[in-house]
Amino acid sequence: MGVIFLGTPAAAVPSLCALAEVEDIDLVITQPDRPMKRSSAAVPSPVKVAATQFGFPIQQPETATELAALLKKSDSIMGLVVAFGRILTAEMLATPPMGFVNVHFSLLPRWRGAAPVERAIAAGDETTGVTLMKIDEGLDTGPVIAERATDISAVDTGGSLTARLSHIGASLVDNAIPDYLNGRRIPVPQITTGATHAARLTKNEAKLSVTTPAANAERMVRAFSPRPGAWVETDVGNIRIHAATWIETSDNMPGEIGMVDGFPVLGLMDGGLRLVTVQPAGKSRMPAEAWMRGRQGRSIRLIQP
Repeated sequence: MGVIFLGTPAAAVPSLCALAEVEDIDLVITQPDRPMKRSSAAVPSPVKVAATQFGFPIQQPETATELAALLKKSDSIMGLVVAFGRILTAEMLATPPMGFVNVHFSLLPRWRGAAPVERAIAAGDETTGVTLMKIDEGLDTGPVIAERATDISAVDTGGSLTARLSHIGASLVDNAIPDYLNGRRIPVPQITTGATHAARLTKNEAKLSVTTPAANAERMVRAFSPRPGAWVETDVGNIRIHAATWIETSDNMPGEIGMVDGFPVLGLMDGGLRLVTVQPAGKSRMPAEAWMRGRQGRSIRLIQP
């Protein structure tokens, strides 16, 4: 008997590759092809693209009922889940003899939930990591099989940290899954103290305001890059901020974007953000200095609620 892999985004591909090196993969399950951005054409998930290249059987169930039926008729010994995008019910979890194992991008119980990477950066955590855990009916509450830590650097973004964690997760799959299946690695219960919830990201919470502390604003820009993207509402439309650095003092009034010592700066209550890369409404991303030169240095004001 082999194993089933369930995953969807690019961050799941390294674990798929690692699993293929150590176990026989009976089936890859991923989300259905979806249109991307402004295109109406359906696009396969990164996991589907990788699985096709490997030659693995692929299924893309549309509903929970279809997924449950697929799992029920499988004789695989275990399932590995990496950012699949659907909650597994108790009925599903009971189908393989060795259950389902999840590659979760945090050091549990810190940041259980949908957006652990972004939440760790936004909160100012200095360390995160990957936990290999057996899935139970709770939200990322299952027993731990293995974990590995990594530092969060001052320049990490949600995208860069996710990419690094995806490769750390793959190394855990490579090292720990064979031992788990052979009974040499026994899952241990999670500790219950220090648990936090990493809620799904929303566009509204990525909005910066005059009252956002400057240090928090800088972390939000990094945490929410590339998605959903930090942004401000201004008198010239919404502006996405793709990259910025924190400065302790600013000559600009709170809520003003203007040039300070040759650099575009967003003034906040306790300092400011030196803007590096922005995306004005209806335009592509661009260097903030070039954007302000195009405006001939004219200041912009944030719209406050």
